Amino acid sequence: MNKPLAIMDQFGRPMAAALTKADRLTMQGGDLGYHVANNASGKAVTLSSALTISAVWACIARAAQAMASLPIDVFQKTPAGRKKINGDLDDLISLSPNADQTPMEFWEGMFSWMLATGNGYAEIDWIGDRPAALLPIPSTHCRPVRQVNTNELIYLVTDPGARRPRPVKQADMLHLRGWGFGGDEGMSPIRWGTQSLGAAMAADEASSGMFGSGMQASGVLKTNSSISEKQRPQLQQLVADYSGSSRAGKIMVLEAGMEFSQLSLNPDDAQMLETRRFSIEEVCRWFGVPPMVIGHSAEGQTMWGTGVEQIFLSWMQLGINPVLNKLEQRIRKSLIRRRDQRTIYAEFNREAMLQMDSKAKAEFLRQMTSNGIMSRDEARDKLNMQRRGGAADDLMIQTAMAPIDSLKDERI
Repeated sequence: MNKPLAIMDQFGRPMAAALTKADRLTMQGGDLGYHVANNASGKAVTLSSALTISAVWACIARAAQAMASLPIDVFQKTPAGRKKINGDLDDLISLSPNADQTPMEFWEGMFSWMLATGNGYAEIDWIGDRPAALLPIPSTHCRPVRQVNTNELIYLVTDPGARRPRPVKQADMLHLRGWGFGGDEGMSPIRWGTQSLGAAMAADEASSGMFGSGMQASGVLKTNSSISEKQRPQLQQLVADYSGSSRAGKIMVLEAGMEFSQLSLNPDDAQMLETRRFSIEEVCRWFGVPPMVIGHSAEGQTMWGTGVEQIFLSWMQLGINPVLNKLEQRIRKSLIRRRDQRTIYAEFNREAMLQMDSKAKAEFLRQMTSNGIMSRDEARDKLNMQRRGGAADDLMIQTAMAPIDSLKDERI
C-alpha cells in the first residue's frame, strides 16, 4: 500500500513525484512559521508567534496533555457485553505507536496539532493488512487535496529538503480533524482567531514596553530653581543611587528645595492591563478551554469549590469528550479492517479524569459493590490494589428487606 502515487492537475499533467519511504519527514521536522494573516492590530499571527502568548500555550498544552494521558484500549462486542482485546492494534495505539515515541508523546502531539491548526496527521505504515506504525507528520507540512479526475482524497506531504510534495493515499493516513463544517480539513483556531490573538500580542508588547526601561517612571524630582548642565549628571547619579530593589529602604537626602513625588498607574495603563485579562478569556474561548484550567479566574471568582468542579465536568463533557469520540471513530475507520468495524472498536477511559477525594471514592465503591454492579476485586482495581480472587470476584448484593417466602426455614 506504499506504492508511489501519481497525482494530476486540472489539465491531466503530473503534479508531484513520489519519494521513497526513507525520505519521510522525521520527527525533528516541522517549521512552526505557519503564516496566517495580518489583522487590525498590525501583528502577523503565525503558529510560532501565537505560542508566545501564555494563554495559547497553556490552552493547547493542558488540553492535549489531559486527553493524551487517558488510557485507551481495544474492545470487542459480545453477546454478554464486551471484552478487552490484546493484540496488534492494542499494542499500536496504547503501547508503541512507532519506534521513537511512547503513546503519551504520540497522542499529545496529535492533539496539539489538531488544537492549534485544526488537523493532526500520522502516516500509517502497513505490513500486509495490519497497521504496524503511526508516523507523525506536522500539520504545516501536509494538506489534503482532491483529485480532479477521480475526486479521490489524497494528502500532499512536504518532506525536508524535497522540492515537491509527495502524495499519500487516504488509506495510508490517520487524519484527526478538528471542528469544522464537514470539509476535508478541520478549522484552525489560530487562523480564524487572528484578530483576537493579534490584539493579545499587541497588549503583551505594550505592557512589556510600559514596564521596560524608561516607559513608566516611578516618580519625579521637583524644584523651583533651575539646574545647570553641570548639576544634571550629579542629580541623575543621586537618583540612580536610590533606584532598584537592592537599594529599597535607603533614606534620600534632598537639597535646594527639591521634592520627590511618586507616580501611580494612570487610568489608560490600568485599562490596558484589564485588556490583557480579557485577552486571556478571549483566547480560552477560541480553544474551548475554561480559564480555570490554565490558572486564570474571573474577578471575584475563587479557584476552589463545587462551582469549579462543575466547570471541569462541563469542560470534559463539551470540550474533551467530543474530541475523544472523534478520534475513536477515526481509529475504527482507518486502522480496523472493514469486516471487523461492527464489533471491534477503541475507547478512551474517561473515568481516569474523574478523580475524587477519599471519602467520595469510598462511598462510590461501597454503593457499586453493595448493589451488585461491581465486584470487590474490581473495586480493588480502582485503588491499584492486588486482587484477592475467589469470592472477592463475585457480584454481591446487600438486602435489608426481602419477601418472607424467600427466607429459608432453618432450625437452630
